[in-house]
Amino acid sequence: MNITILRSVLRRLARLTIWRYRPGIIGITGSAGKTSAKLAIKAVLQKGRTVRVSAGNMNNALGVPLAILGDWKDKEIALITRATPAGTLRVKKAAFWIKVIALSVWHIIKKISDYPEILVLEYGADHPGDIKYLLTIARPNISIITAIGDVPVHVEFYEGPEEVAREKGRLIEYLSVGGFAILNGDDPMVRNLQSRTRARVITYGFEKGEEVRMVRFETKLKHGAPDGISFKLEYGSGVVPVRIPHVFGRTHAYAAAAAASVGIIFGMNLVTISEALAGYIPAPSRMQLVRGIRSSYVIDDAYNSSPIAMRFALETLHDLPAKRRIAVLGDMLELGKLSADAHARVGWFVAKTADFLFAVGSQAKLIADAARAEGMKKSNIFIFDSADVAKLPVRDFIKSDDLVLVKGSHAMRLDKVVGEIRASS
Repeated sequence: MNITILRSVLRRLARLTIWRYRPGIIGITGSAGKTSAKLAIKAVLQKGRTVRVSAGNMNNALGVPLAILGDWKDKEIALITRATPAGTLRVKKAAFWIKVIALSVWHIIKKISDYPEILVLEYGADHPGDIKYLLTIARPNISIITAIGDVPVHVEFYEGPEEVAREKGRLIEYLSVGGFAILNGDDPMVRNLQSRTRARVITYGFEKGEEVRMVRFETKLKHGAPDGISFKLEYGSGVVPVRIPHVFGRTHAYAAAAAASVGIIFGMNLVTISEALAGYIPAPSRMQLVRGIRSSYVIDDAYNSSPIAMRFALETLHDLPAKRRIAVLGDMLELGKLSADAHARVGWFVAKTADFLFAVGSQAKLIADAARAEGMKKSNIFIFDSADVAKLPVRDFIKSDDLVLVKGSHAMRLDKVVGEIRASS
């Protein structure tokens, strides 16, 4: 099927579905943390409401309509993602699209009883105009901007970071007066967007002055091993402790605060929100701590990368207990002319947070160069062209009680390294 025609058909079906069922719509955008925020929101709201979140990283002109039209199986979604190479399984792909269109038409004609009350959708901004187009499909009642940073991902397709911020800012610009804009106040790029909306603004973060604030953040230990995060959540005159097991790093705390802001809008009290967040389960390969070979631990953050997400991951590597801290870092892609400087900054930070560096990819060599210039010993730095070449040397290097961070853009396939060093169950 012609992709332009398919996009047009899905857009119309999605719009008709929203008209038919009138769900509440929560939209999320940002350069990091979208998926984590989405899943944290689901954990909070599903206590009393039916909620559907967009599958995986489905945040484009095909993915957003799909999330609106149905709750599809993982193997079906895989057909239309990078998991299935272009030009393969054409018959199965065509059959899936026919199924989507047929069921969507039927559900518009004959109303079903189990359509979700709330849709939580990611809005991607890979290119200028993407958010504007997605808003012609579904306009949120609540919009969230998680983080942008000084060097946003996909910036190579824009004139600069400010243009990326403007594009993402459309998500709150199109809100009605009765809507809500939830903004990460710790990110200057995000905070500066609040003048672009008529909606009620709620900021969240660790800094003083945030409406929903986190304080006393710490990593919890059990028998000397990391066992989750905890912090105090403040809103108005209320304060509650939040304890989320089996997640690590401030990235997940930010996701929890965004979700708490949504819960507050829905009239939930802080105690109920805190209890719900204890059930938050992040997506695979997003700051996921797993057992590694030889009694080591692995921070699996191999799904994707950006400069701000890389910094958060390295902070977590530094904060967790370990005999040796090893950073396996791949290229951060789609940074355009800002790529060299962004990778160099990561290198400076690596020298302060890790004991050893395995740099994977042509751009990651710049991380290695900067780390060495910042004082990391040359003998502690290893450079490889690809994950396939790096995975066995990383495996052979690991010792008992090591902590290994694995992070890079999805196309670098550092999941292969994780697969090699993860302990068998």
